Amino acid sequence: MIKITGYIKDYFVWINKIILALVTALAALLIYLNYHYGLEKWMTTKLSYPLPGYTGHYILFLVAFALPYFFIAVFNKQNHFLQPKFILLLLLAPAIFAVKMALDIHFNVSTNFYADEYWNHVLYWPFRLMIIVTILFLTWKFIQPTQSFYGLTTKQFNWKPYATMLLIMIPLIAAASTQPDFLAMYPKMKMILPIPGQANHKWFYKLLFELAYGSDFISIELFFRGFLILAFVKYAGKDAILPMACFYCTIHFGKPLGECISSYFGGLLLGIIIYNNRTILGGLMVHLGIAWLMELGGYIGNTHFH
Repeated sequence: MIKITGYIKDYFVWINKIILALVTALAALLIYLNYHYGLEKWMTTKLSYPLPGYTGHYILFLVAFALPYFFIAVFNKQNHFLQPKFILLLLLAPAIFAVKMALDIHFNVSTNFYADEYWNHVLYWPFRLMIIVTILFLTWKFIQPTQSFYGLTTKQFNWKPYATMLLIMIPLIAAASTQPDFLAMYPKMKMILPIPGQANHKWFYKLLFELAYGSDFISIELFFRGFLILAFVKYAGKDAILPMACFYCTIHFGKPLGECISSYFGGLLLGIIIYNNRTILGGLMVHLGIAWLMELGGYIGNTHFH
């Protein structure tokens, strides 16, 4: 934990404070526009352009991701836009995640409505993971095959500081579990309740759902901390961290406001750590741990406070 604290301290000593302020202000502005005026919904459903669910997300993500690099170019006088491969990756990144957000595929699994809903949820997250991993693997293979596959390595991985982070999160999640907006969102499992009556061993179906839900965070960590840090570090160095955090914030626009705000700072923290140790396993451990703790908190909160 001392080493991680050192990483964070060094980063904030190093970072250009004007750029930090501008990117934070950009994230705050996007959050304000979304939660007061429905920015994401407007961009993905109200505007008349082809494939609005995809195109709207692409534009939103591109603004959140590219503008911080523009600030870096202006105030750090480090113009990464002069590098063709950097521009290719910059334009590709929001395109990849917009695919993930816009995917809306229905699997015809059962004539029973509840069974069909259940299996569609359970299959949906692993299916999106497969799509993202395939695209990222091809990107890695053709552009940067000499490094590990975007942080999927056990080198420099020490689980203890991440366990400490999770312990720190427990009281915060417990507090959130008493709030109406949190309880309206969590646990995600209520999306598939009631489980079909003919299903035996309902605990198994609930466990399978939670494992499928957890698979979504593998794609998120691989994309944000793996791809957006480790693919860009060759061109931008530590400058890759802030744009990733701003982009990461925008994928939380459907979540409770507090969760969305904290995602910016959480993304910044995880980005700093991954930049230094070059493995996403710690971030994945924290992200999965928090996700399942929120599921547990939502279950307990809805039972006792709702």
